[in-house]
Parts: sequence; structure tokens; C-alpha cells
Amino acid sequence: MFRFLTRPGCHLCDEARPLVVAAVARAGGLLSETDIDTDDDLIKVFGLRIPVLLDPRGRVLAEGVIDDRSLRRALKRAGKPNPA
Repeated sequence: MFRFLTRPGCHLCDEARPLVVAAVARAGGLLSETDIDTDDDLIKVFGLRIPVLLDPRGRVLAEGVIDDRSLRRALKRAGKPNPA
């Protein structure tokens, strides 16, 4: 499961969301979205580095200004996920 880390009112998150949803779906993965403001540990680690897309192992695939081309490359490098 890929994780998309966001926060309410984040314009970069709003811009990236449709790209992330579509790219993960094309890659055959599942996606969950998490508001980092609900988790103190996520705030400590990511702070203002949102949006962030994590692969199923928790590795950062993309962050900040996310564009379709770099997102596709990152997902390809991450390999096909296990749909768990």
C-alpha cells in the first residue's frame, strides 16, 4: 500500500492528488491518504515536506512539487507493489 501524506489546506497536496491517484492506479497499487497533522511522528519526520508519496516499504518516492513524469519514473523504479 502506497501512502500519500498530506495536510488540509496544502495547495501542493491538492495539485498532486489527482496525479498520485492516477499514477498509483496505473502501477497496479493501492493508495491510502494520511493527514500528517493527525500523527506527531509524521509531523516530526516530514514537517513541511508535504505532499509526500511513500512506497509500501515506507521509502519516499516523491515530495513537494510532484509532476507526472518524475512520479511515473519513481513508481517504475519502485517496482510493482504487492496489493496488500
